[in-house]
Amino acid sequence: MSSEPDSPEIAERINTVRVEDEMEQSYIDYAMSVIAGRALPDVRDGLKPVHRRILYAMHEAGVSSGSSHRKSSSIVGETMGDYHPHGDSAIYDTLVRMAQDFSMRYPLVDGQGNFGSVDGDPAAAMRYTESRMSPIAEELLADIEMDTVDFEPNYDDRLQEPSVLPAAFPNLLVNGSSGIAVGMSTNVPPHNLREVVDATIHLIDNPDCSIPDLMEYVKGPDFPTAGNIVGRSDIREAYTTGRGRLTVRAEYEIEEYERGQRIVITELPFQQNKSKLVENIADDVNEDKLEGIRNLRDESDRDGIRVVVELKRGANADVVENKLLDSHLERTFGVINLALVDGQPKVLTLKELLKHYVDHRKEVVRRRSQYELEEKRERAHILEGRLKALDNAEDVVETIRNAEDRDAARAALRETFEFSEEQAAHIVRMQLGSLTSMEATEIKEEYEDVTARIERLETILEEESELLDVIKDELRDIKEEYGDERRTSIVEDMGTVSHEDLIPEEDVAVVLSEQDYIKRVPIDTFSPQHRGGKGVIGTNLKEGDRVSTVFTASTHDYLLCFTNQGQVYRLKVYEVPEMSRTARGTSAVNILDLDEGEDITAVVTADDLDFEANDEYLTMATQDGYVKRTEVGEFENIRSTGIRATRLEHGDALVDVEVTDGDQDVVLSTVQGMAIRFDEDDVRPMGRSARGVRGVKLEGGDQVAGIAAAAETDDRDLFTVTEFGYGKRTPLSEYRPQSRNGKGLKDIKTGQRNGRVSTVHTVESDDHFVAMSEGGQIMRAPVDEVSEVGRNTKGVKVMELDENDRLAAVDTFSEIETADEDESEGESETAE
Repeated sequence: MSSEPDSPEIAERINTVRVEDEMEQSYIDYAMSVIAGRALPDVRDGLKPVHRRILYAMHEAGVSSGSSHRKSSSIVGETMGDYHPHGDSAIYDTLVRMAQDFSMRYPLVDGQGNFGSVDGDPAAAMRYTESRMSPIAEELLADIEMDTVDFEPNYDDRLQEPSVLPAAFPNLLVNGSSGIAVGMSTNVPPHNLREVVDATIHLIDNPDCSIPDLMEYVKGPDFPTAGNIVGRSDIREAYTTGRGRLTVRAEYEIEEYERGQRIVITELPFQQNKSKLVENIADDVNEDKLEGIRNLRDESDRDGIRVVVELKRGANADVVENKLLDSHLERTFGVINLALVDGQPKVLTLKELLKHYVDHRKEVVRRRSQYELEEKRERAHILEGRLKALDNAEDVVETIRNAEDRDAARAALRETFEFSEEQAAHIVRMQLGSLTSMEATEIKEEYEDVTARIERLETILEEESELLDVIKDELRDIKEEYGDERRTSIVEDMGTVSHEDLIPEEDVAVVLSEQDYIKRVPIDTFSPQHRGGKGVIGTNLKEGDRVSTVFTASTHDYLLCFTNQGQVYRLKVYEVPEMSRTARGTSAVNILDLDEGEDITAVVTADDLDFEANDEYLTMATQDGYVKRTEVGEFENIRSTGIRATRLEHGDALVDVEVTDGDQDVVLSTVQGMAIRFDEDDVRPMGRSARGVRGVKLEGGDQVAGIAAAAETDDRDLFTVTEFGYGKRTPLSEYRPQSRNGKGLKDIKTGQRNGRVSTVHTVESDDHFVAMSEGGQIMRAPVDEVSEVGRNTKGVKVMELDENDRLAAVDTFSEIETADEDESEGESETAE
């Protein structure tokens, strides 16, 4: 059969559109369908369509809180068949969640059977569980038959379903909501009913109130699993902007028991799987990520959660607690107060959420009052007819008796007594027993009650203040009926206790060997000796290994470590394992990413640097006599693998680094005992990739040994130490300034006794020094044990070395005054 005659008509029905335009519009239509029809709650009742349809299906089926439980499969079937044709599993999953007291702050379904657990166990199949509405859920549907909300056709136009529920309480805030739509998501946390009701009433009384005013009532989210919210600033941000990130922490306590200490967890962050938590902690313990735990068990029962973490003897409970918080006991709850307002998604503040709810309740109460008023007016009209009939009872009865039928009786009553059609019809249906005097009294009393109610309803509809009073009274009733105490505590954000905070601040010596063994040892381990002593064993070296570096620092210092290859690394001193003085140390590979042959030659404490200032410099010296100044700001961000500090020519090496302020002099010392002092302004500031300029003219194979900084009126000494353990102190004033790239002056006599210069430092008389030999001997002594002499002298013995040993490094330090010492001094002053 040919279709040619119809071809023009078919062509007229074809529209030409661009593919991208059609795809865009179709996707937008789909997205809005998902947003409005599935994923986002309505701001008025706080429900998504599937929640609303389940509750309405239960309401229509009479499965109320006062009825017997009904098989969940029956409820799911009726919901799917009449209102929500999206599959039974989606409906049952929603029903299950509404019954879980660990998911909903105020469950809307009263479940009987296995509805899952906080361990992530799934609910039993719907054929095994039974459900009914909880009492508070009925408050969401209260007065729905009184034309309080709009209805719309269901999916097949057979039935009508509500587009929103009357919602006698702000369910969106009280129970929260979560969901993922197309291109957006919502995550409204649950709240305490009493707090939300109080805030709503305050908003009704004070429409111009601020969000901080409302927060006087709504302290923060109140999760069904309790726990703690850390800090109030994040809550304020979430309420003010509609978005925020809350830190939710488990509730726990540290207990003493017969075998030591244990951490007992009794409350979990919202939506945290308890069994998964225990499993993850166990995994970290087995993988040595979490130390100090000897046993872990779950003692939870029907009375509540109890997870016990037993600690090893000697374990620091604060450290274990902190690591548990970092990895397991704290979670972030991302607040996104996204809801549908007039069918459109909108992110809402706390005040906006409550305001939209109040507007909804005003509409509900207004429509309910209008509906009831019409009913009461109709009833009053009937009662007026009955009272009139009682006043003329004999005549009314006679008129009805004389009529041929009911229609004639109604007509006669209307004509004779001027009854309305409704009144006449009612009187004809009346029984004679209703004409008794007792019935007459009851009718008069009912009429008085009805007219009083009509006056009240008219007042509510005419005066908004009266309508708002009704809303407030109903909210107070719900608060008294269903309100409970807050479960989630809000704790101040004191900051988590870091590992650093748990380590006492003390001076330590950090020892690094050529084969990259590293350790730290408290300085107090080494008692001060007189100069010239041999010291004690400072480390147990492997055969063929030698000490390459020793430096002093505080355990809380953050250091910049410069190497001979011109790289700089970050080091937090407390990350270096503390060991005994005779221990070899641990491999430095996980602490400092040094290459083969790379040694630390200079250390600077970064805590003392102002990275944003432009008047501080790191002044570097290389063994070939080059000097460079670079602003400290260029060293603020250092990768774990280090960054370049200076460019070196082949064969050159970085030997020392000093912090200068732009107004100081620089003193360079060479291995052959020469020293030159010049103004640091002679060296212009350069970038990290620059090589620098000549600082000293070297002769006869000489090399730079170290660098020191000196002020114009500096009363400190230059402390020079040689490789064979000899040294001296000379006032800085004896080193007259010269021009850069000169030969300098004779500082110390080198030769067969002294050997070459090892290092130089500027010192004060009350400083201490630590000297360590390549063979691992270490000694500590006061600086004033070393004689103060002039330039061009041999100095005195600083440390006794074995025949084949050499001095590896020397560092100086001022002792830290501990808190105990400060307190004792204060007590002494008070006593005096």
